[in-house]
Amino acid sequence: MDKIESFLGTVGGIVWGPFMLIPLLLGTGIYLTFRLGGIQFLRLGAALRLGLIKRKDDDAEGDISQFQALTTAMAATVGTGNIVGVATAIGIGGPGALFWMWVTALLGMASKYSEAFLGVRFRTTDTAGEKSGGPQYYLERGIPGGFGRFLALAFAIFAVCASFGIGNMTQGNSIASNLERSFAVPTWVTGAVLAAMTLVVLVGGIKSIGRVTAGFVPAMILFYVLGALYILAVNIGDVPAAFATVFSEAFTGSSAVGGFLGSTIMIAVQYGVARGIFSNESGMGSAAIAAASAQTTHPVRQGLVSMTQTFIDTIIVVSCTGLVIITTGVWNQTDPATGQQISAAIMTGEAFTHGLPGQWGHWIVTVGLVLFAYSTILGWAYYGERNVERLVGRGGVMPFRVLFSAVVFFGCTVQLGVVWNFSDVMNGLMAIPNLIGLLILSGLIARETRHYLRHDPKLEASRAEIEAFMRGQPGWEDWKASERSVHR
Repeated sequence: MDKIESFLGTVGGIVWGPFMLIPLLLGTGIYLTFRLGGIQFLRLGAALRLGLIKRKDDDAEGDISQFQALTTAMAATVGTGNIVGVATAIGIGGPGALFWMWVTALLGMASKYSEAFLGVRFRTTDTAGEKSGGPQYYLERGIPGGFGRFLALAFAIFAVCASFGIGNMTQGNSIASNLERSFAVPTWVTGAVLAAMTLVVLVGGIKSIGRVTAGFVPAMILFYVLGALYILAVNIGDVPAAFATVFSEAFTGSSAVGGFLGSTIMIAVQYGVARGIFSNESGMGSAAIAAASAQTTHPVRQGLVSMTQTFIDTIIVVSCTGLVIITTGVWNQTDPATGQQISAAIMTGEAFTHGLPGQWGHWIVTVGLVLFAYSTILGWAYYGERNVERLVGRGGVMPFRVLFSAVVFFGCTVQLGVVWNFSDVMNGLMAIPNLIGLLILSGLIARETRHYLRHDPKLEASRAEIEAFMRGQPGWEDWKASERSVHR
């Protein structure tokens, strides 16, 4: 197992290194930002209003509302990456890593828009009458020939593998270990309860997942963010200095101080980008799977709603975590018991404990981590089953749900060094075919986006108005035909 873990660590270092995925992610984000005219900056307000206030398109086809599709995708992304991932990035890459997480998010919003747009644009209907879409479909349907089919199958295989890793065992393990450390709950008890809860929700399909995530995802984010904002308010005098440190060290790196691991600018970039993607999943293609189930009157509308997920995840939640860690000074403190830097696993908890009275900080981080991780399990379960449906048909969905729930118990009760490395590799490998596809299909995305936004810049058009200005457009007719088709 040590050799396997070492091998996976080496492969992960290559996949997430400075010569493969990092330039591909950043390059794709930059390219799509220019091709789409900075859509993430110009349309963010309208997108937030549609996704969070209006929440749905009336009389639109789909399985769940736009808001439920958004919260399902947020359930999968707002997880341990927002707590432990941020601490890992800052602990190794220094405060400057937070800057590169912001850069990744702002550029990644264009990638998130594009993949969600394509998820709806090329979605189909399965034999149970549910919408199904994502890179496993749009790579094949949008890119003609064997290359598109190869990219689609590669994504589907890697996504199923990743769903058992980062979307299942690692999340369950985080929940079980935190409950055991904080409240002395045996890991097998946590595993049994978590597996049963997961199965109950999954049996109901995407409509059940959508109802659950729409109910508790906003509440859990608000609960965590309010705790962080209280700490920042108490330490308001240190906030400007924290921002200054983030910006300065993003371009200079950090020198070794106390127990801090000395880092160069390249390490800050590498960990900022890698943990940023781990947190918000922009460019991985996963959110497009949830977007494809949305009740929406046009792919552009759901693409913009899905784009707000990255903004909420990284610009809001990750920023809160990072600034709390920096303003409390925990990021470069040493653990008295070991004489070494405080580990990433407990760094955020220590920061919140420093910033809040009594045990409130510890409880907020523990409860937040449990809720974030469980929501990730639900979101990734849906991602996994949609790719299973693509590979083997609808008949494989229920066996997958049962197996996925059983593996949750396994993840809660074993050590997962190998699984963490395996998850990093699978996440990276599923992003590669998707990013290639986004670059190839960027012309289609830009063309159809421009036409729609020329007629409905504020996203206020009714279904009848959309039908009127889209009539006769090739993309419109293709989408309507694709929606009516049944994938077997």
